Amino acid sequence: MTDTTKEMPDKRARLEPPDLSEKGGLKGGQPQRSDERLFMQLLSFGGCADSDAVVEQLRSAPFDAVVYQDVNDPRGIALLTLSRDPDTFITEVRPLLNSGSLASLTLRPELTMFGRTYAIGYEPDLQAALFDRPRRTVLNRDWGWAIWYPLRRNGRFAQLPEGEQRTILAEHGEIGMRFGAGDYAHDIRLACYGLDRNDNDFVIGLIGRELFPLSAVVQAMRKTQQTSLYLDRLGPFFVGRAVWQSPSPS
Repeated sequence: MTDTTKEMPDKRARLEPPDLSEKGGLKGGQPQRSDERLFMQLLSFGGCADSDAVVEQLRSAPFDAVVYQDVNDPRGIALLTLSRDPDTFITEVRPLLNSGSLASLTLRPELTMFGRTYAIGYEPDLQAALFDRPRRTVLNRDWGWAIWYPLRRNGRFAQLPEGEQRTILAEHGEIGMRFGAGDYAHDIRLACYGLDRNDNDFVIGLIGRELFPLSAVVQAMRKTQQTSLYLDRLGPFFVGRAVWQSPSPS
């Protein structure tokens, strides 16, 4: 009889651990890798009669943040926070939420979203894709309007051949690039596998100068194969306009 207790440790020792780094395209002839990502969390609240008090509480916060007023709730606001270190949301954001004017607000958990930036392997500048561009987008004072929503693809998409997946995603991406080229809408794409209560795959942020183009992006995306055939869930949506943002990076 084979002694499996001796075989199992040997087998585990031979296993290669997964490479968890984010990978971009070649830059200066060298592959790009990063073991860091930018995390973002959107928390929505009701019962806020004075958003100015919330802004004052956040001015000295040791992390980047955005305060939105909810267009669909006259007493609703949302707080977007971002950090490379997920510990920040426990050690810095959480205590702030339990103090001052924020402590008296009512959390709307159905509109809580949390995710991380990610790379698809072709980015010409990995640092810009993971950190610089997303941060500049949400902190840009000229782009105050925002639509945030989660989504989950269905299992059929995961079973498609990789080439077909790329074709479907390219259709989606082209719409986003066209709206971005016209300065109509700029997107934030966050992966949230296992990071939210509803087991979504992604969080999407659409950011821009005016609200209508952001709605037009959602409308255009409805006709794509990904949205019409391969989504299991979409939303709920938070729609709001920024009343305060941390100082934008240069």
